[in-house]
Amino acid sequence: MSGFLFILLILLACGYMGLSWHFLAHWRGVASWQRQPVSEHSLLGILLLMHAAILAMPVLHDGGVRLGVGSVLSLLSWIMLLIFWTGSYFARMEGLQIFLVPLAAIAVLMAEVLPIPHTLYAIDNLAFMLHLLVSLLAYSLFAVGALLAVLMLVQERALHHRRFALARQMPPLLVLENLMFQTLGTGFILLTCSLASGVFFAEEVFGRAVPLNHKVIFGFLSWLVFGGLLVGRKLHGWRGRLAIRWTLAGFALLLFGYIGSKIVLEFVLHRY
Repeated sequence: MSGFLFILLILLACGYMGLSWHFLAHWRGVASWQRQPVSEHSLLGILLLMHAAILAMPVLHDGGVRLGVGSVLSLLSWIMLLIFWTGSYFARMEGLQIFLVPLAAIAVLMAEVLPIPHTLYAIDNLAFMLHLLVSLLAYSLFAVGALLAVLMLVQERALHHRRFALARQMPPLLVLENLMFQTLGTGFILLTCSLASGVFFAEEVFGRAVPLNHKVIFGFLSWLVFGGLLVGRKLHGWRGRLAIRWTLAGFALLLFGYIGSKIVLEFVLHRY
């Protein structure tokens, strides 16, 4: 790692951790500084640019992408924060930063600590890069949807226990629910494209047929769960805790199928 990249990494980690402390302190009601949404949004935008530079430098240096657990988590956290940062212009997404910013701080450090895989995927393989981009966007949207489901549980609990100060820090339950389903709907379309490109166009994307392994099986199971939830919402008006349970179950399947398999391959089987 070059000296410039190391300094950028330290600044980024410190920036994420500082923002995390700021948001968590306000969440707990023990903050010393007032919330300044415009300044916070601007600072987060600067951190996202720094994070993007750190993600891009190894790709430019190696001429390809290395998809280790650490680098994937760092990339996913960046995409999730970018979705939050962009979406904040169009919808009230208050509360998500409590989870996303600390996650990004951890992921950035994990990308440097965890082993770097030997396999290099060439960036000139357009089919593979499109498949990768669609897949990462789908996973990120489902992760945001799962966090919105968690926020719904927190909001519901706060209202039930009459903790109105906490409840006022988050959007109303109906707003959170509608935003969750919008996110899941977009994620489902992208996941469908990802699975279709991986199965039916495997030769063009990967240069070989895709085996029917646990990653593919978990991917299809999560697709069925999210598809069932969206159909249930459309036909039967599913909402509330039922929708939350389906959302978290679908995301757990997706998490086990991709991140879980990479952890087993890299840390148990030592296949990088």
